[in-house]
Amino acid sequence: MHYPTDINLLLDAMRKVIFLTHDLSEKSGIDGWRKSKYNYNKIRRLYRKCQKSHRSKKKEKKDRVKAFESYMAVAAEFLERAEETISQVIPYDEIILIQILEIEQYINDARRQIDQIERRIINGETIPHEEKVFSIFERHTEWISKGKAGVPVELGLQVCIMEDENGFILHHRVMQKEEDVDVAVAMVKATLEKFPEFDGCSFDKGFWCPENQTALSRLLNWLVLPKKGKRSRADKEREGSESFAEGRRKHSAVESAIAALENQGLDRCLDHGVAGFENYVALAVLGRNFQKLGGVLQAKALKRARRKRPNGGGLKKAA
Repeated sequence: MHYPTDINLLLDAMRKVIFLTHDLSEKSGIDGWRKSKYNYNKIRRLYRKCQKSHRSKKKEKKDRVKAFESYMAVAAEFLERAEETISQVIPYDEIILIQILEIEQYINDARRQIDQIERRIINGETIPHEEKVFSIFERHTEWISKGKAGVPVELGLQVCIMEDENGFILHHRVMQKEEDVDVAVAMVKATLEKFPEFDGCSFDKGFWCPENQTALSRLLNWLVLPKKGKRSRADKEREGSESFAEGRRKHSAVESAIAALENQGLDRCLDHGVAGFENYVALAVLGRNFQKLGGVLQAKALKRARRKRPNGGGLKKAA
């Protein structure tokens, strides 16, 4: 993953189109793609010019526009050549067919990026968030606004976890196009199915909405769910109770679980696709639970060893 921009996503798509089409043309005996490295370097040089023109304050707008137009024009030329090449290929086996479909996908990605560059740079439009793609390789990637100092934005998928008072993770959920408020009730229901004795939970403000407050109150005997926005007198009384305050104090412990999961590998997923991401998360959760279990077993073993030592393991005083 790299920080996504319109021009570097177009470069990614063009790299795949050029080299995959070169490979396909060699297998099929079609000429025209022998200079694939030269062709890619030509595209990359134009990409660098766009980068420099966009960063430079001395460049006038017409010079920046000219650099982007040259980049898009050459990219569009290679896309037309690629489409012409794959139209000549007879898919005589599944491998060739899959390769053709893969090239067509990257061609579509490149054309989308050309369209967005033209709309944003040439026409001055603002691209709606739902139209943006943040990776052409990991298409499930989402733009996550953290709002924290130093890490305002992250790329990936959000993961919600349910942790018990002993630090074990009871349930987790990979969130695709979901926010905290969308998963609160589902998380509690899934946890109750696995652990029927589960009867209380503390949430952040991000999980609050009137529907969640009502539904979770029916599912749980003890609920800590701070309200967002202005609070009524009843809300102030509820949140001012000792049990509510105690739950809020304990809630910070989940932050250590999140940090531990990142240390288990979730700061960066090395698998590909949504299925790979979900497997990676599940293994990290399993690793965290094994780590907690190991800590419990070590503490018990140390306690037993101390009982067997004279004076609880302390030094004897000289007579």
